[in-house]
Amino acid sequence: MKSEKQKMLAEELYLAADPELSEERLKARKLIKAFNDSQPDANVERAALLKELLRRTGKNFWIEPPFFCDYGYNIRAGEDVFFNFNCVILDVMPVTLGDRVLVGPNVQIYTGTHPVEFKVRGSLLEFAKPVEIGSDVWIGGGSIICPGVTIGDRSIIGAGSVVTKDIPNDVLAAGNPCKVIRTLN
Repeated sequence: MKSEKQKMLAEELYLAADPELSEERLKARKLIKAFNDSQPDANVERAALLKELLRRTGKNFWIEPPFFCDYGYNIRAGEDVFFNFNCVILDVMPVTLGDRVLVGPNVQIYTGTHPVEFKVRGSLLEFAKPVEIGSDVWIGGGSIICPGVTIGDRSIIGAGSVVTKDIPNDVLAAGNPCKVIRTLN
């Protein structure tokens, strides 16, 4: 029989209130609080906290506090990735970012979602879908990236967009719902 964590990571319905998952979220929250409460000149301390929380990041990875996530261990980022202030990543499933990704302030990335069928949803079961963001992507401030979305390499997501479907490589996309506005280059 699978654990709730195994179900979660397999994109199956799972119970988020499971004690193992609750403990892991609590551990992440403690690290996040220490990170968010750290002094602006405490770059070494901040880097160590991010390394303990995320564990899978490339060189020159940086997040401006405050920052929030569910687990941390499902966030994978390449080199030269920057998150501006007040970003949220609900990393129930993997959130993968390529190299040189710029994320504006107040961006939210969601992998967690809930069943459409009200009886299943009422049982407090949920599931998730991974999010992939390619290299050289810029996500404008206030954007929301929904579960299961892939954003292609070198694309730009306009500020305030709600990305509900995949975005191809080399485009400028914006809006709610986010749509391709034009091809880049």
